[in-house]
Amino acid sequence: MPELIFDADLGELFVVRVAGNVLSPEGAGSLQYAGSHLNTPLFVVMGHEGCGAVNAALATRDHGAEPKSRIQVLVNSILPGLPDFDPESSPEARLSKAVASNVRFTVRKIHESPEGQVRHAEGRMKVVGAIYDVVTGVVRFLN
Repeated sequence: MPELIFDADLGELFVVRVAGNVLSPEGAGSLQYAGSHLNTPLFVVMGHEGCGAVNAALATRDHGAEPKSRIQVLVNSILPGLPDFDPESSPEARLSKAVASNVRFTVRKIHESPEGQVRHAEGRMKVVGAIYDVVTGVVRFLN
């Protein structure tokens, strides 16, 4: 729960959750509502270490896995943001790199959206990426 992670009271954060932190039309509409009607100045796209949706996308791309139909929708949204890997890297390192790359991909999509461009140009919105480590409870913000 983001409120616990960021030591916030219920209602202090406007939270939009979706597996793989993909930007769907519904999610984009929710973000636009938060920005336009609630004047939210900061958006945090937060992935987490060991993300199953990102792992499913890696399995699809690298091994030809075929997830169930609705999961495939998530996977298809994640695939374009996956990085290439050093063939010597471990599966854990690959997944960690893919999670960060997926967060950056979603941040970029928000920035490149028409609404994101307008609000960013006005100086009324900042979008940052972060990774939550579910074992340690530490949030690492990305560049």
